[in-house]
Amino acid sequence: MASAPLTWRDYARFARQSTEELAHDCSFEAFHASGPGGQGVNTADSAVRLRHGPTGITVVSREQRSQLQNRAACVRKLQAILRSRAVPPKKRVATKPTKGSVERRLKTKRGRSNVKALRRRPGMDD
Repeated sequence: MASAPLTWRDYARFARQSTEELAHDCSFEAFHASGPGGQGVNTADSAVRLRHGPTGITVVSREQRSQLQNRAACVRKLQAILRSRAVPPKKRVATKPTKGSVERRLKTKRGRSNVKALRRRPGMDD
């Protein structure tokens, strides 16, 4: 059974939560970070993957050598994502085409009609 998609209001509600409340709804997974760094990287589970349960957003942090600092960085990244998704959509304003654009469009249509009329066989007047 699929749940309803989240709206900007839902993201705004999550963005207003404190870091402790936000971290409570998350699952953390530590793993070996890849890339340069030698022994400090591939011997300790310092990289952290955070998954926010209610939204399904996944964030990874492997910048620091400390797992605790990477956890804090993940929560900060999650808060930034939630704030960016919490922006209400802009209201659309109905507009009418300008008089000049309507005239240009109709002139182009008349020109295309004339070109096609020249392709017909002579003597085929409607």
